[in-house]
Amino acid sequence: MAAEAVEARFPVMGSAGHLLVAGRPDLLAGARERLEELESLWSRFRADSELCRLNASPGRWVPLSAPTVALVRRAVRAWEVTGGLFDPTVLPALEAAGYTRGFPDLPPKPQPGGPSAPTPGCAGIEIDGDRVRLPPGVRLDLGGIGKGYAADLVAGELRAAGALGACVNLGGDVRTSGSAPGAAGAWVIAVEDEAAPGTDLAWLALAEGAVATSTRLRRRWQRQGRQLHHLIDPGSGAPACGEVATVTVVAAEAHWAEVLAKAALIAGLPAGRSLLEAHGVTGLLVTEDGTAHHAGPWERYVTWTPNSGGTSPASAG
Repeated sequence: MAAEAVEARFPVMGSAGHLLVAGRPDLLAGARERLEELESLWSRFRADSELCRLNASPGRWVPLSAPTVALVRRAVRAWEVTGGLFDPTVLPALEAAGYTRGFPDLPPKPQPGGPSAPTPGCAGIEIDGDRVRLPPGVRLDLGGIGKGYAADLVAGELRAAGALGACVNLGGDVRTSGSAPGAAGAWVIAVEDEAAPGTDLAWLALAEGAVATSTRLRRRWQRQGRQLHHLIDPGSGAPACGEVATVTVVAAEAHWAEVLAKAALIAGLPAGRSLLEAHGVTGLLVTEDGTAHHAGPWERYVTWTPNSGGTSPASAG
């Protein structure tokens, strides 16, 4: 008999959160509280968060909780293995572009925050046990990788607590684990067409794994006649302006899918596709003209596309 699932939808980490828990409905409330706790640790918009405390203490060792140290370690490692294409030190560049508040509170035309400059990178960041030290001039934004890592953590904690299955979706960073409700067993994840909000580009079936999407078609604003967005090119410190508009990645973990999706978008089409394949993941890179380019065995996961005929199935995540 298929496990019964309970679900909840709520705002968290600046995004729409969606939790599904199979087999242990009593775990749902605790998982939601855990996500809210992680947001309180990692938000750059909360003055009392651990991230803000770290960013406000250049050159000093700052004791942090285990989840925050683990997240910083992953962010630094992601910077290393992507050759700097993923860079958590983009916070000053984001502020210079005008992204100084939570996106729902951002004015339509933010004021200039300063000129663009290349990001400093992670080379000077030190981690020792439960302490982290940032060099002067380095401040971190952990928003994207934080959502992915939170999805990974909570999905794993739900399974460890006895859930038969879990699906954690934080604004499109999705982690699945265990058995999905229903007879099919696999979790079915929608990939939205970012150029046509409210419609689907594809549906993917995952037994265990993650999907994440990075796009410059969301979180956009106008400033001085230019349209800007939140995906910063570390080489220039300005919003990325290449031909790739959206990248979706399927990987084992949500934070890793998030890292590689962002890095591939910054890299551009040929290099981005090569990056995904070099790291053994699959993905879909969509250029500004709407053309979709596969990396790795994308079709292995696809259960529906608009060309399949009919309408898309009901989402599981």
